Parts: sequence; C-alpha cells; structure tokens
Amino acid sequence: MSWIKVIGYEEANKELKRIYDRVKGPNNNVDNVLLIHSLRPHTLVGHMALYKNVLHNSNNTLPKWYLEALGTYVSHLNQCDYCFHHHFEGFKRLLGDDSRADTFKESVLGNTLPDFFSTKFYAGSRYAKKLTLNHTDITEQDIEGLREVGFTEGEILEVNQVVSYFNYVNRSVVGLGVDTQGDILGLSPNDSDDPNNWSHA
Repeated sequence: MSWIKVIGYEEANKELKRIYDRVKGPNNNVDNVLLIHSLRPHTLVGHMALYKNVLHNSNNTLPKWYLEALGTYVSHLNQCDYCFHHHFEGFKRLLGDDSRADTFKESVLGNTLPDFFSTKFYAGSRYAKKLTLNHTDITEQDIEGLREVGFTEGEILEVNQVVSYFNYVNRSVVGLGVDTQGDILGLSPNDSDDPNNWSHA
C-alpha cells in the first residue's frame, strides 16, 4: 500500500495504537494516508490536527461539501488518484445527491467547472487551480477578485487553507506511493464541533 514500511493496527505498540484508536474507522481500519506516518507517529498527530481543523471544523462558514469539492479538484490537478477517489466519495456523501455529485466529477475531469459552480464558488476553484499549478503568479488582485464575488476575508482563508492542505497531502501520498488497497473510501471525522474527535465514520 506504500513504498515505505508501515505498521498496521495489530502490530502497533501502545503509543501508536493509542493514536490509531483516535483515527480508526470500522473494524480498526486506518486509512493508508495515515498509516504512512507510523514510523514517526508525531507527524500523524500533526497531520490529523491540521486536517480536522482545516476541513472539518464547525467554525468554518463555507459549506463542507464545497471544501471537499476543492480538495477533490486540487487532488485531480496534482494527479493524486488516492485523494481524488477518497474525497470525491466524501464530497458525494456530504452533498447528498449522487447524480449531482457525478456531474461534478464529470466537470472536474472535463474541465467544465463553470457549468457546475455558482460564480462565487467557481472563482474559488480558479484560485485553487492557480495556487496549485502556478503559485508564484498569485497576486493581491487574485484575493481582491474573491472579495468581489462575495467571499468574506475568513472564507478566503478557508479556501487558502484547504487548497494548501491538499497540496501537502497529495505530495505525501504520491511521493510515497500510497494506494487505496484496504481502505474504506470516503470516511471522515464527522463531529465538526469537537476538534479533538478524529474518529473516521
């Protein structure tokens, strides 16, 4: 499931198992993206704290489905199949409309996002693409453009943090050869009110 050694749940020592118990899903399943941290568990703690607060925190005001959509899109741009498939399933669950979710997937793959998103949300996806593929070309005008279509200052920060997080995790996954073998696609920490609840369901 990766190009480096990982320590599974059953083989984990007490310290690592204690962390796994916080992030595991059904049947002690730990996502491969988290298992790759097993040789340095402190990085797993850092990863989960960032992930939970950037994507699954009730203090965010943008819809969670939109944040998942941005993550799915960035993963596609980075050619990270692992994160694309995982977060598309999470997006679909949050959206609650399988047909519309499939339309989004087709829009991502066909580069037709203006047909799916509102003007505001499409502008956020344009910023996501530029920050991912041409980050040195970002200027203050890009931020002003987000304000002009209705993003608040805090929402701009939310978009920036989600896009930045996915660039980090995409490179972790691709750089270590992580695949989805054994994973349950689409699980995520659902208790957005508790930043310390990392349980995947």
